[in-house]
Amino acid sequence: MTYIAKPPLHHPTLEKNRVGYTRRDYEGKISTLCAGCGHDSISAAIIQACFELDLEPHRIAKLSGIGCSSKTPTYFLGASHGFNSVHGRMPSVLTGANLANRDLIYLGVSGDGDSASIGLGQFAHALRRSVNMTYIVENNGVYGLTKGQFSATADRGSKSKRGVANTDSAIDLVALALQLGATFVARSFSGDKTQLVPLIKGAILHRGAAFLDVISPCVAFNNHAGSTKSFDHVRAHNAALNRLDVITPRDEIVAEYPPGTVHEVALHDGSKLVLRKASAEHDVADRISAMNYLQKHDAMGEVVTGLLYLEDEPEDLHASLKTVATPLNALGEAELCPGPEALAKFNAAHR
Repeated sequence: MTYIAKPPLHHPTLEKNRVGYTRRDYEGKISTLCAGCGHDSISAAIIQACFELDLEPHRIAKLSGIGCSSKTPTYFLGASHGFNSVHGRMPSVLTGANLANRDLIYLGVSGDGDSASIGLGQFAHALRRSVNMTYIVENNGVYGLTKGQFSATADRGSKSKRGVANTDSAIDLVALALQLGATFVARSFSGDKTQLVPLIKGAILHRGAAFLDVISPCVAFNNHAGSTKSFDHVRAHNAALNRLDVITPRDEIVAEYPPGTVHEVALHDGSKLVLRKASAEHDVADRISAMNYLQKHDAMGEVVTGLLYLEDEPEDLHASLKTVATPLNALGEAELCPGPEALAKFNAAHR
């Protein structure tokens, strides 16, 4: 019931973060999704991550496409910038916004229908261009808004609620993201907040294309026996790579790490992503290893979750295009119109 407003008053004893906001300040309107939908858990994880990162809501821009997943930005970060685009076109709209104003933190939310079907080309080009964004796909394997048809991420052999088996091969967006050059690639499960919140925090702090595929069961159409994206199936087949923490440099680091079990990666703002490794066979800095690990465990029927790949020193789209440090929407006439000599010199270079 989005027409029902949440009370504007907060209890005076609510905990505040370093920038003076409570967790309530990162919430949005009341969700209209089905009770128990995994997407609501992802919204809660985004709220928690932004609160813990001490982000000012007005510095965040959230964009989405069409589908149940793309409705969710209404339910978090109500005081942030927002844009709901057309089906599958969120990545290109986000790219344009990012080029115009590089000072905002960009959060793109999409679904498996939105990104793996009509928006697959948009998904591919945004990642290969390394747009500085956090790209979250809320993946339930069905078209929930149109009553439960298989989406392009539904596994071959999985069954619909009516017992029909899917005969098409699945598109694995994580494997595609690795191949396309995304510099932060992870998968998680909406029912695992302990893993999901640090992954979202790490993705937001990452400079470059950060992709996070979140298995998010549809309680109305894809949470039954025979579904490979149900709560029970993912819990039973979850092969967690690592346990994660994001430690910001503003906090004192007090922890005990058993020898040989911790891998620290410095993020671009000085924060550290700390991986408590559960699998000795996987190196998160090796893209080829990530692809092989993913395919190996997929063949075993396991859903690999955790951080699969992280590039320590990525470059984003602004670096490759050599744009000026000032956001393009803040440039004045003097910078945008340098005069006839500069124009003549530019034209001569293309003859």
